[in-house]
Amino acid sequence: MNTVNKQIVSQVIPVTILLITVYSVLYFLRPSFAMLAPLNNTTLWWGISSLILVAFFFSKHNFIEKRENRNLLFVWIYLLWNIACIVRGMFVAEVYWDWKGLIGNAMALILPVVAYSATNRLIVQSILLYYIKYVLPLFLVFAVIIRTDAYGFYLIPVSFLLLFLPAVTKRWRYLLLATTAIVLVSDLGARSNVIKFGVPILILGIYYLRNIVSIKFLETIRLLLFIVPIVLFGLGVSGIFNVFDMDSYVQGDFKISGTDMDGSRVEESVTTDTRTFLYEEVLNSAIDNNYWMLGRTPARGNDSNSFGYMGFDLTGRYERLSNEIGLANVFTWTGIIGVILYMIVFFRASYLAVNKSRNIYMKLIGLYIAFRWLFSWIEDVNNFSLNYFMLWIMMGMCYSYSFRDMTNKEVVFWIRGIFDARYIHFQNYLIKKRKYEKSANSRFTNVLQQES
Repeated sequence: MNTVNKQIVSQVIPVTILLITVYSVLYFLRPSFAMLAPLNNTTLWWGISSLILVAFFFSKHNFIEKRENRNLLFVWIYLLWNIACIVRGMFVAEVYWDWKGLIGNAMALILPVVAYSATNRLIVQSILLYYIKYVLPLFLVFAVIIRTDAYGFYLIPVSFLLLFLPAVTKRWRYLLLATTAIVLVSDLGARSNVIKFGVPILILGIYYLRNIVSIKFLETIRLLLFIVPIVLFGLGVSGIFNVFDMDSYVQGDFKISGTDMDGSRVEESVTTDTRTFLYEEVLNSAIDNNYWMLGRTPARGNDSNSFGYMGFDLTGRYERLSNEIGLANVFTWTGIIGVILYMIVFFRASYLAVNKSRNIYMKLIGLYIAFRWLFSWIEDVNNFSLNYFMLWIMMGMCYSYSFRDMTNKEVVFWIRGIFDARYIHFQNYLIKKRKYEKSANSRFTNVLQQES
């Protein structure tokens, strides 16, 4: 790719976060703004999504160092398996709705390509700077036209920035916390958003204990976040203990105020089990149809007695194309092989961030990635959305040597460059200085070798 095209790609990449943000919340329009529903046109957004993926594909080939490609081997293997499942889906699809599901799900399964670009510090910085400068102010408009339970979907990059809270200026610190408070207070019924914004704050506590918390302790937490869901799954399947059946071990009826599909306020019970029957349907469907190993491909969903009636009117089959549980979708579409590869990608990313980083901030992101693996057993839908996009941004950062090699001070200048361009100039100066020092040391070593 020549310099001109490379410049075009670098200018297009930041804009993608605006498009993905809008796409992520159009489904949640308030009833009074239903006249905007035509904007959520499937064909239009397929075209936009395709262009976004193409932009990141070109970015992968022109902005990524070779050593980063080696680090991302497991992501590449996972992508190849997803592509293989998409190709298989072309032979499985029977009716129009199968093909529509295949195309939509294929977009989500290819989205991990974003991780390659996210290994580049300048690209991630430019994406987040565009979000802060243009997308975040637009929330004042979208807060009026979308339901309150979608606020967290629009503001999900803020939950990521919370992990860098000590590094930002006081003014931005207050703004990020105020934005977080809006998400938490506006709709407690949107439990997924409450958790995704609450957990980074909890993880942030490790920053203030960094002088007394050892790497071994952080590694133990990381491993537990991977092991616990697997153990609980085994206990649930065996009938020994079902963690989702909270009424069996939690006394009392705890209710919160949430929002229904019409935007009306409703009372919701916190202890209601909304996951066990989904696991039962997903697992039984895979066993009954014998696709547990390779998956049913993204063209098809799992058999469902609970929601299948909606699909029956379209396809004549009692199937549900996707579920609220992210890992259940990975299993249905790509089988146990896809689940294992998915776990390896998370495991390796979090391992590198926690154990191979020079700065505390990447260690925090590594723990958050491990948490997102755990949360994928509960929710964290893997669709083409800002939430999933930001997950792969963080994943790429964990795999990135350049991010992990930064010192705490260098991270401060990098993160402040997202809010103030003056820090970008100083950051570039530090990068050039560091390269010069490495080059000078290399020349000095060569001279010594020649003299000896």
